[in-house]
Amino acid sequence: MRVVIAGSSGLIGTALTHSLHEGGHDVVALVRRPARDDHESQWDPRAGTLDADLLLSADAVVNLAGASIGDKRLTDAYAAVVRSSRVESTATLASALTRGFEGVLIQGSAMGYYGDRGDEVLSERSGPGSTLLASIVQDWEAAAQPVRDAGIRTVTVRTGLVLAPHGGFAERLLPLVTRGLLRSLGPGDAWHSWITLEDHIRALRFLIDSEHAGAVNAIAPAAARDAALIRALSEAAGRRPGFSVPAFVLEAAIGPAVEDLLSSQHAQPGVLTRLGFEWHHPTIEDAARWVMARR
Repeated sequence: MRVVIAGSSGLIGTALTHSLHEGGHDVVALVRRPARDDHESQWDPRAGTLDADLLLSADAVVNLAGASIGDKRLTDAYAAVVRSSRVESTATLASALTRGFEGVLIQGSAMGYYGDRGDEVLSERSGPGSTLLASIVQDWEAAAQPVRDAGIRTVTVRTGLVLAPHGGFAERLLPLVTRGLLRSLGPGDAWHSWITLEDHIRALRFLIDSEHAGAVNAIAPAAARDAALIRALSEAAGRRPGFSVPAFVLEAAIGPAVEDLLSSQHAQPGVLTRLGFEWHHPTIEDAARWVMARR
C-alpha cells in the first residue's frame, strides 16, 4: 500500500510513518524543503503546488499538516497562522485529489471542534462549539468538503488529548507530574477525551483499512476529568499529586491556548466502538502506566 502523509514530522505523523514502514508499506512524506529521496516529495501549500500524480497514485492520503497549537501563545496573529496553515494545506490537497483520486483521505481534525461543553456527552453527531479553537477546526474540516463532494471516501479524525511518553502534552506537563508538582489544571473538573499515541496510530491504520466515511472521535472509551487524569499519571510515576495551577497562571504562561487545556469535552468514540476497534489502553490507569513505563 502507498500512503502519502502531509505533516509527517509531528508527533503523530512521525509515529504513523514508522508504523507503516514497519508494516512494509510505501510511505511518501510531503515536505516543504527539497526532497532528499524517493520517500519525500516537495510541496508548497501556500502556493498550492505539489505533485498531483503522486497523490493520485496513493491508496491513502493522510493530512496532519498545520502549525502546532501548543508550542506558542495563541495570540490573534498566531491563531491566524494556525488557521491558515490548516486551511491552505487541506485546500491544496483537495484540489489535487478531486482530479480522480480513488483511495481514502484521512483528514486530520481535533476534539476542539466541540468547544467547551461541560458535562454534555458528545458523539460524532454533536454539533460544533463556539470557541476560537472550535472555529479553527470547523474551517479545517470544511476545507476538505470538495473531496467529500467528489465522492471520495473521507474520514475526519477528531483527535483527543494524545498521551505519549514524549512530545505533545507530555512535553509540557509530565515534568511537573513526575516531580509531584501538579494536581490539576484550573479546578480540575474539566473532562478530557484522550487516547494514547499507540492506540491513535492503531486507530488511523484501522480506519485506512475500514470502509467508514465521516467523522470519527479518535479517543479512548472512557473520558477522564482533569484531576483524575493527572492523579493517574502521578500514581504511575510513584508520586502524589501536587498543586492546582490556577487558570490565570496558565493563561499568563501560554496565552489563549489555555482554552484548549481547560475546555471540557466528555466525548465517546461511537464510530470506533461500532466498527469493532479494540484499544490496548482503554482506561486512564492503563494509559498512565504505559506512558510512564516508556519515559
